[in-house]
Parts: sequence; structure tokens; C-alpha cells
Amino acid sequence: MSDDPDSNTPPKRSWLEKLSQAFSGEPESLDDLREILDSAAKHGLIDTDTLKRLQGALAVSEMTVSDVMVPRGQMVSLSITDSFLDLMRQVVESGHSRFPVHGEDKDEIVGILLAKDLLRGVVVDNGPGDIHGLIRPAVLIPESKKLSVLLKEFRQSRNHMAIVIDEHGGVSGLITIEDVLEEIVGEIDDEHDDANQAVMIAAQADGQYFVDALTPIAEFNQQFGADFPDDEYDTIAGYIAAAIGHLPETGEELTLGRFHFRVGHADSRRIHRFIVNIHGE
Repeated sequence: MSDDPDSNTPPKRSWLEKLSQAFSGEPESLDDLREILDSAAKHGLIDTDTLKRLQGALAVSEMTVSDVMVPRGQMVSLSITDSFLDLMRQVVESGHSRFPVHGEDKDEIVGILLAKDLLRGVVVDNGPGDIHGLIRPAVLIPESKKLSVLLKEFRQSRNHMAIVIDEHGGVSGLITIEDVLEEIVGEIDDEHDDANQAVMIAAQADGQYFVDALTPIAEFNQQFGADFPDDEYDTIAGYIAAAIGHLPETGEELTLGRFHFRVGHADSRRIHRFIVNIHGE
């Protein structure tokens, strides 16, 4: 008999070793793998945060750019014809660090402008006459590109933004590396919850309406008997942002005719929801 009281105690295994043993059932599909991960979490082999990240990584492997991109109507883009002072004002108001730059038409993307390049132009050139020399090449990708492939390309090229093109060659949105990473390590945003529901416009007991920012203008018009134009913007968020003149923050308000819009939820990249009051109701 050994004098070592712990000689018969099995060595402690790391959570990775425990997880490897859990995988010994050889999952044959992603659903099988998700079940194993859920079981591992229930048995304490992995913690909740680790489970969420693994689930996010699995989700990214199945998603495409169109699932995550910022829609065209909510893009903050700059016109190459704007004055340097106007561009500086838009950059400061938006709080973004990267901007698509377009020509006369918003489908004519001429490049990407980084806020730090614009600031460097102020310091070095005391404010250049135009931004042609500051623009970096834009990366154009299709809506159907897999997020896992895009993330690899982002890492290899060290680009942080790409312009998303639809099947006709028009701009349908943009996507950043942060958008992809949030699907893995961040919490699910409210707009994904709303997008999974059929109801885009919800009446409240107090007479107000919650309106999803991605509600098509045509649907809004039909619901409320409005006549907002939809020739330039597809969503109500794009139309309201253009009317305000910048990407609004939570709480900002605007009245258009008999409709009073208040931004119910927005972050630094997009609007998520409006609270709408209708005068006369």
C-alpha cells in the first residue's frame, strides 16, 4: 500500500479534456454538436460564457453577409463632393471611424475614408481642399458570402469594412469586422429578435406604436395611410435618418406631418426601433 494518500485519486482534467471526452459520441450534424455543448454546460464542463461563444461560432458558420450587414438605408456615407468642413461635421456627429465615400450616386462607391486619415489631413495639410488623396480602396462583396469566409478575409487583409453589393451591382449595405465578431462574442441585438417576428409594427395600450426600424416604407404607408416616398430609401429608418440629417441617437424626435417619431433604441451604427405617435388618433 502506498504511503501517498492521493495515489489513488485520478488526476484532475481540464475543461477541454472533459469536453473532448464529451465529443466521443461523434456528432454527425451541427444540431448534434449543439446538443453536446448544451449537455456539457449543464454538467459544468464549460461555463455559460464559453457556451455562448461556441454557439455564436457555430451560428456564424451558417450565416451569410446579408444576415448581419447594416442595410443601405442606415448606412452613414459621405459624398466626395462635400466640402472638407461638411465632411468633418458628419464624421463628428456620426461617431464612426470608417465611412463609405460615394460619387453623385450612392451606388457609385469610390472608396473608404478613415476618420484618422481625415484628422491627419487637418494636422498635416491644415485641411485639404478635397478628400481624393485620403480615400482608401473599397472592398466589394456579395450578399451571399459566408460570414466565416469574410472573417478570414478580414483577418488576412487587415480590412475592417466591406461594401455589400446585390445581384444587380447596386449597394445593399455594409459590414464591418465588428459586426461579425459580435455574432460570436456579443449579445444578440434587439433588431435580430424583432426580425424573427412577423410583426414589424406593434400597437401599444397607450395609443403609441412600436415600429421596427427595418419596416419597409411601403408597409408603413399601407398600415397608416401615409405617403412617404420610397424611391430613394427602402426602410423607414433610412427615410427618418435622412430627414434628421444624421444617424440619430436614442431619444431624438422628429415630426413629419401627422406622425411624430421618437427613436426608441439606436446604437453607434444603426437605428433599431421607433416609437410613433399619430396626431388626431
